[in-house]
Amino acid sequence: MEKTIAPHNIYAESTPNPATMKFVSNRYMVVDGQVYEYGLDDDADNSPMAAKLLNFPFISKVFIASNFVAITKTDIIEWEDVIHQLRDFLGEYLNNEGVVVKVSSLEMDEVEEKQETVATPKRTDLEGIDAKIADILDEYIRPAVESDGGAIDFHSFEDGKVNVVLRGACSGCPSSTMTLKAGIENMLKEMLPNQISEVVAING
Repeated sequence: MEKTIAPHNIYAESTPNPATMKFVSNRYMVVDGQVYEYGLDDDADNSPMAAKLLNFPFISKVFIASNFVAITKTDIIEWEDVIHQLRDFLGEYLNNEGVVVKVSSLEMDEVEEKQETVATPKRTDLEGIDAKIADILDEYIRPAVESDGGAIDFHSFEDGKVNVVLRGACSGCPSSTMTLKAGIENMLKEMLPNQISEVVAING
């Protein structure tokens, strides 16, 4: 007896960033644990879905992770005018087996230079306090950030300053600075006493 695969059902969720809306599916869109982000100036050839979304005149950025896509709009429209259109598009695209990403970033030899994104070190290359910081971000911070339609990656640590890369809804979000200072910075200071002075965000 063939196993029936449930169709993608899409619903919209607001994020702390008023310019970004999170569209969530009951099924995974990508299964490699990676995130994919594309803006108007990026080469979106590896993601046919992102390329189609960026063809909408009011979309400026697309961020894809696990079971959701976070879409950033321009100021020319309000969300209530396009939410149903985007939900219908995503549901139809995914249920017709539209390709989300062609090649997993895990299979790429190196990050494509075409995209002007901030490079982050490979997790396996980290050691010492760098590895400890990355572990804390992955275990305690990343799930909450993903629930808000974004992603956070460790970038570097020097002289007490932790640099992190924010992507998706977190990039450019008005409340992200408060989140960094009140949440992430305080947690790192508490878990790594006398080693962390501040956390600084680099937008991806």
